[in-house]
Amino acid sequence: MTRSVQPAEHAPHETPHAPAAARGDTVDVLFGRSVPDPYRALEDPDAPDTRAWAAAQDEWFHAHVDHLAGRDRLRARLSELLATGLIGLPCWRGDRHFLIRRDPEHEHAVLFVVEPDGTERALVDPIAIDPTGTTTLDQWTPSDEGDRLAYLLSTGGDEESRLYVLDVRTGEHVEGPIDRMRDTSIAWLPGGDACYLVRRLPPEAVPAGEEQHHRRVYLHRIGADPATDVEVFGAGSEPATYFGVGVSRDGNWLTVSASAGTAPRNDLWLADLRTGAPERPRLRPVVVGRDALTGLRVGRDGRLYVFTDLDAPRGRLCVADPAAPGPEGWRDLVPEEPDAVLTGYAILDGPHAPRPTLLLARTRHAVGELTACDLATGEVLARPKTPGGSPGSIGGLAEHPEGGHEAWFGWSDYTAPSAVLRYDARTGAIETWAGAPGNARLPRVHVRQESYRSADGTTVRMFVIAPTAEPDRPRPAVLYGYGGFGIALGPAYSAGVLAWVEAGGVYAIANLRGGSEEGEEWHRAGMRGHKQRVFEDFHAAAEHLIARGWSTSERLAASGGSNGGLLVGAALTQRPQLYAAVACSMPLLDMVRYERFGLGRLWSDEYGSAETAEELDWLLGYSPYHHVRAGVAYPAVLFTVFDGDSRVDPLHARKMCAALQDATTSSRPVLLRAEAEVGHAARSVSRTVELTVDTLSFLADRTGLDLDTLGTLDGTPGTPGTPGALGAATGRDGEGGDR
Repeated sequence: MTRSVQPAEHAPHETPHAPAAARGDTVDVLFGRSVPDPYRALEDPDAPDTRAWAAAQDEWFHAHVDHLAGRDRLRARLSELLATGLIGLPCWRGDRHFLIRRDPEHEHAVLFVVEPDGTERALVDPIAIDPTGTTTLDQWTPSDEGDRLAYLLSTGGDEESRLYVLDVRTGEHVEGPIDRMRDTSIAWLPGGDACYLVRRLPPEAVPAGEEQHHRRVYLHRIGADPATDVEVFGAGSEPATYFGVGVSRDGNWLTVSASAGTAPRNDLWLADLRTGAPERPRLRPVVVGRDALTGLRVGRDGRLYVFTDLDAPRGRLCVADPAAPGPEGWRDLVPEEPDAVLTGYAILDGPHAPRPTLLLARTRHAVGELTACDLATGEVLARPKTPGGSPGSIGGLAEHPEGGHEAWFGWSDYTAPSAVLRYDARTGAIETWAGAPGNARLPRVHVRQESYRSADGTTVRMFVIAPTAEPDRPRPAVLYGYGGFGIALGPAYSAGVLAWVEAGGVYAIANLRGGSEEGEEWHRAGMRGHKQRVFEDFHAAAEHLIARGWSTSERLAASGGSNGGLLVGAALTQRPQLYAAVACSMPLLDMVRYERFGLGRLWSDEYGSAETAEELDWLLGYSPYHHVRAGVAYPAVLFTVFDGDSRVDPLHARKMCAALQDATTSSRPVLLRAEAEVGHAARSVSRTVELTVDTLSFLADRTGLDLDTLGTLDGTPGTPGTPGALGAATGRDGEGGDR
């Protein structure tokens, strides 16, 4: 049962006024438009006034949140729910495989190698490297033979990865650290003595302020001085260009891709490494100047496999001759489907497969599904059934690089976190290969996918996780969204969502335009000059929850992070009456100046640029900071930011917080939670728990959710390795979509 608790309006401990920031008179004139920026001074984190204001805000935050009811019970329940741990896909190299696993009670996931006899060894343990828990494993790539491992570490949340190489057999380091490796791509050559990699130019070689950009593709000889690496590709490219590299398993083919920041298009080149030295590959253009995303792979059968959304916004798979790789030579192997998005494939052509098989992963309205096809013709052979009765997500596909009859895929639905399943092409069966390494007592919840109409009549869907199958009464609810960068929100395990629903609340995740739930057209329908549609989709989702009886505006909270922080920033300024509270994490909020800070210049293709008059109009049309109005009764707001965030600068939240505190006429608090030595992406479990405790206890207090019921209701005991027995939840405990 859930005790009735009324939403708080003005608790006795609250003082009447938040710590004020000095309001300045800065006004920029852009294309003849006056653009006020009264809190420009808060952009400088080291200014004495900013430091004093931030310290006062920290005290203000703790005065409002530390005493809230149910925090200890919530902390304990989150820790229990996160004790399920996680398991990653196997990466096979011969009979040896590598995988990521976070066991119960561990702060970070550990990279293991498993030998053919089943012997398991830890190769990279972030806590063993740094007991403070602020070092994260960002990326790892074994050599083709599996005897060497390249991996990247960063510290304090800055994502400034440094590359190391170790000997897998002995665990000894071969080289490293090599710096300037953020967002790199690594492709080993056979033998493990060299690899292609992407690295930034040294700071002294680029203009001031552009140190995060200017990438190049290099050939690196293991053990050699990185200063002697041979530049293979990228000279003369635009500063914000990102590169990707790949080498075929036989070592014969090199692929290089290039994209401008996060733009939804890329160029591709292909080189036959048999025709020249690896330092001087003869790269031929495959797709250049086309408005599409394309990936290449040369199969073991000698065919070029082309995964593209060119003329197919939901994706198609083509084959071609590597000697004539351009679009004019592509032949559809798997055509585009009208209502499903192709997300991945595995080639199963080993000697034990009854016939060469292609296993496809798709999403249909954000729900994962599999299809087995004939590799030669694309003919559908079967549609393997995924486990459980709840909608779920397929987290990638893995196969034996030498061929085989097996494929592994991650599976998470509303009842099963972090399982790895195995598909066998001989039988068509799917079985659990590895379940979550821990277990927990999990609440029974109900999951629905509901449809609603946005303002322009477009059908939008969202997942609703609730204690009941149908609305029985209005409940405290959280509406979560993202809506950008072509990122889809599929079902995924979240301790925070489970805890909220177990306490009697409703949690809804909206599949807004701007994501890729319905393909690239769905993404583009919510980017650049169409961004307002994303906000309209979110407003309509809130109205739907209220109309259906799931909640009321007095019990509804909005939540989002990163691009989702921009989303809820727009929600609270455009429709403040719809929400009792807003949790806004690592947000973009000043859309006039966003390109000047962090990695903002990479996102101009998604949002537009203030350096173009028409695009400035788009941005000013919704920029949350510029739409704060005096005399409005704004909902309660909690901003959460991280000092190590090198993607989205915390200045956005500082400025918006000051503006809202000055403008609002309500007694509902506007708070700022700042955390040091952590950034935009990965964090330790204990830090995840504390952030979630602060966020959910704040939202519970403001929407009337009673957290004291947590852990007292009957639940389902989780069993490792058993899909369907590991709880029900969705949402995002961590965020990290935009570079």
